[in-house]
Parts: sequence; structure tokens; C-alpha cells
Amino acid sequence: MKARPSNSVRIVGGEFRSRILHFPNQPGLRPTPDRVRETLFNWLGQDLSGWTCLDAFAGSGALGFEAASRGAVRVLMLEQDSRTVAALRAQAAILPAQAVEVRQGDALAFLAGDGERFDLVFLDPPFAGNVLMPALQLAATRLNTGGKIYAESATPLVVEGFDILRRGRAGLAHFCLLEPV
Repeated sequence: MKARPSNSVRIVGGEFRSRILHFPNQPGLRPTPDRVRETLFNWLGQDLSGWTCLDAFAGSGALGFEAASRGAVRVLMLEQDSRTVAALRAQAAILPAQAVEVRQGDALAFLAGDGERFDLVFLDPPFAGNVLMPALQLAATRLNTGGKIYAESATPLVVEGFDILRRGRAGLAHFCLLEPV
């Protein structure tokens, strides 16, 4: 079997299952591994029909495309880097993933604004940036009733004001599914 390039990731379930996503080689761009996404979507249930999702630090787009593949009606991907934004838009067109909208912009600024609410927010920022905790607090204000937040970090997450519904670890990444209390 031919090895996948290091700047690609496979969608693990849903309509786009087994499709390969390609993304630019960028420092700090660390896609959520296949087995972690599989675990997350087992926790959520495989069908996200009718859900609205925000992939706040989209990077490779693996989380957002996975949600679209599983029936989410809207997936907003935010990314700052223009090369990565172009790659995400190209991937959305190739699939085609009509539920996906890609915007270039700062996730913290977007989350701090007033506007759209989501059923699920993905927070997988670069580990070196120390933006997870502020993003988590802001994301809680942008959830629909019963909404959840998925977060990845370099260390186990300890937070007040949230129930940690599930948690796991894969390699250097700790991940959890949270709900504001």
C-alpha cells in the first residue's frame, strides 16, 4: 500500500469516506489524526444531520470536512493563513462539500463578535499559541442550547464552567468533548 504524503489526511466516515484531503506544509499545522476523529464522531453519533458547526482553527479542515461528510447542514471554517484558506476552498469544491463555507480571519475575533450560533464548535488551535482557553470561553457564548465544544490541547484540559463529557489522548494530543454548565 502506498503511503499518504505527510500533508494529507483521510476522511474516516460519512458521504466523503476515504477521500483524501491535501493541505499546504505549514509550520504548526497539525491535523487531527484519523483515530481521534473516529473516536470523536463515535462520541457524537455518526449522523450530524441538521447540525451547524464551526471549525474555528480549520488548518487541514479535517474536522470540518468530517462533519460535512456526516450530514452537517452548515460548516463554517475559519483560517488565518491565505495559502491554507485557498487549499480549504479547493478541497470543498473538489468533494464537493456544499455545506462548507471557508472564511479567512481570526478565530478569536470571530468568536468575540455577535452573531451565528452553532451546535458544535471545533477548537484545535496551534498548541504553541496559548489561545485555547480564551477561545473556549468565547465559544461557549456562540453555542445553541445543548451545543458542544470539541477541544484539543498539548496537556490535559482543566476548565471551570464546563462539563467534560468525554476525554482521550493520542500521541502528544489530549482531546475532549465539553458542554458549558
